[in-house]
Amino acid sequence: MADSAGLAARLRHVYWIGGGSGAGKSTVARRLADRHGWRLYGTDEAMRDHAARTTPENAPFLHEFMAMDMDERWVNRSPEVMLDTFHWFRGEGFHLIVEDLLDMPREPCVVVEGFRLLPHLVEPLLAGPEKAVWLLPTPDFRQAAFRSRAVPGEGFVWKTSDPARAERNIAERDHLFTMRLRKDAERLGLRTIHVDTSITEADLNARVARAFGL
Repeated sequence: MADSAGLAARLRHVYWIGGGSGAGKSTVARRLADRHGWRLYGTDEAMRDHAARTTPENAPFLHEFMAMDMDERWVNRSPEVMLDTFHWFRGEGFHLIVEDLLDMPREPCVVVEGFRLLPHLVEPLLAGPEKAVWLLPTPDFRQAAFRSRAVPGEGFVWKTSDPARAERNIAERDHLFTMRLRKDAERLGLRTIHVDTSITEADLNARVARAFGL
């Protein structure tokens, strides 16, 4: 793979939307792709394929996670341990995102979105700061977003022995992850948008478009 400067030049047609879970990344990216005729790349949809393309040597935390039962993953560990050992939060498999993007045509532009876009990994690949933004949801916004999507009795937490505790652990882990993203982005001088319950979908779309200079 080329050096960072070479990669940034090859990826100058890519716009990056990272952020915490439940922040509206997928919706905003889809609206931008539809409006501008861009290609959409959702990193969540690539996770199964990427997991299959890793090895225990280059993704040890992922393979440890895959070997755990549902209670080990979501109930028995503290949110802090869950945060520090979650493979995607550690950047495992990020090189596969880059490989996928490099395999795509350079026209039209690509908007890539997902929580796996960690600021310190994306920053060396940017042709300019206007190419990336991170959406940082408040706990209330995240909770409202997940509540609107939830179907009672469905979802992976219901495969644990204590769904309520699993949900609390995940909510706290995701809050800690969002704070980590904020600090990382601010340290690198990257753009962020705080997303709370007062913001409308139209407002969020407009703020992201402005961040991208559109």
